[in-house]
This record gives sequence, structure tokens and C-alpha cells, in this order.
Amino acid sequence: MDVDFELFLVLATLLSGMIALIDIMYFAKHRKGAMPKWIEYGHSFFPVLLIVLLLRSFLVEPFRIPSGSLEPTLLPGDFVAANKFTYGLRLPVSHTKIFSIGEPKKGEIAIFRHDDPSHAGNTINMIKRVIGVPGDKISYKNKILYINNVEQAQRLVGHGLDKEGGYEVPVDIYEENLEGIKHLIYVNPDAPANDMTVVVPPDDYFMMGDNRDDSDDSRYWGFVPESTLVGKAFVVWFSWGGKENFVRWHRLGLIHSK
Repeated sequence: MDVDFELFLVLATLLSGMIALIDIMYFAKHRKGAMPKWIEYGHSFFPVLLIVLLLRSFLVEPFRIPSGSLEPTLLPGDFVAANKFTYGLRLPVSHTKIFSIGEPKKGEIAIFRHDDPSHAGNTINMIKRVIGVPGDKISYKNKILYINNVEQAQRLVGHGLDKEGGYEVPVDIYEENLEGIKHLIYVNPDAPANDMTVVVPPDDYFMMGDNRDDSDDSRYWGFVPESTLVGKAFVVWFSWGGKENFVRWHRLGLIHSK
């Protein structure tokens, strides 16, 4: 659906721009009466659509968090803004990189396109934390993360409930130190460990959710190609908690630069 909206926005911008341009070059010179409504709409909509297209494609794009895979850092119903140029400028629709600016760093929260398992041929936007960059050896043993054979320290800070899916699952809350980036994670002590070890290939990234036992991520479907990167999430600009919590005002403005 995101790709469809992006395509619609591009086509709408082109159509309104063509209408306005043709009118300026030809129809306006021969017009004696009032401007037709469809031409007036072209003139009115083109600058607005162009600004939205440029902002959304190259600067900032909003995303809604659909699941609890990044809890407790990001909650379902959080709306985050993504920096689109951090990982390079890309053309809309084709996503071809036209200018390289930077690459993902470990600890950052990245948005990327991923094959939609429910609709073959479609892609969806996913959001996870960057755990491994090209060349890194990533190990997950007994729910402890190792990067290049170095343990990423965890410190128990409390206990909570993972309410994803309408169930209340008890979890331990740890502060993980990911090569200097400290952030909270959920660990379900009753879930299997699912130990694994991989080496990140060139031009790929290893992503994981902070809700370690309730996250569909690189541990299960593999690496994230550089070509699918969308942007880096950096702030929560709105948060909707549903009928019970409504607007979660305390979450607005939370910065996730890492």
C-alpha cells in the first residue's frame, strides 16, 4: 500500500504539472472566458503535491508502528518520523540511489522495505534496530547478543507485561549496551532461546526487534539488503493508545537518534 500511495503521488504531481504547463504554454493565450475547473485544479494542486512529494521522498516521511516488535522502545500506535536522506537520496517508486550520504550504524532504528508474506510480489515497510553491519559476526546465545565474539552486556532493570495480541505475557526488562548504545529490551524467560550465529555479507544488514522473543526479524528471514533501506527513525511525533489510552501525550517528542 505504501508503494501504491507513492506511485499515486508521483502520477498526481506529473498530471497536475502537465495540465498547468500546457495551460501556460497554449490554452491561456487563447482563453477568452473563465478558466475551466480542471485547469484551475491543475494550477492549484501542482505546487502542493510537488512540495509533499519532495519532502516525503528526500527529507522526512511519517510511519506508524503496527506491532510490538520494538517494545519497549516503540509501542504499537506510535507515529515516527524517518530521516530519508541519512542513508542516501533515492528516487521515488524505483528507489534508485542517486546520492550516497551515509550508512546505517549499529544501534540505529531503521525502516526498510520487506517482502509481504501475505501478498506475493508486494512489499511492506518494516522497522527494526540495526544489530550488525557488513562483516560483523552476530551470535545470539541463551538470549545474549554477541558481536564479533564480544558480549553485549545486559542489566536487569525490572519486569513488565507484553500485551501484544491481546495477551499479557510476563517479560523481564533489560538495559542492553549495544557497543555503547544503551536501550531497553523485553525478554520472555519462558520462550526458547533460538541460538544462532551468522556473518553479515557485504551490502547487507542484520536487524532485530527490542522485543526479543516477539519479533519477526533477521534471525528468521535473513539479512536486509542496502537497496531496501528507507530511512532512520528519529522522533515520535504522535502516539495513539486506542480507546483506553487515547493520545499518549508523554510519548510525543521522544527522540530515537540511536
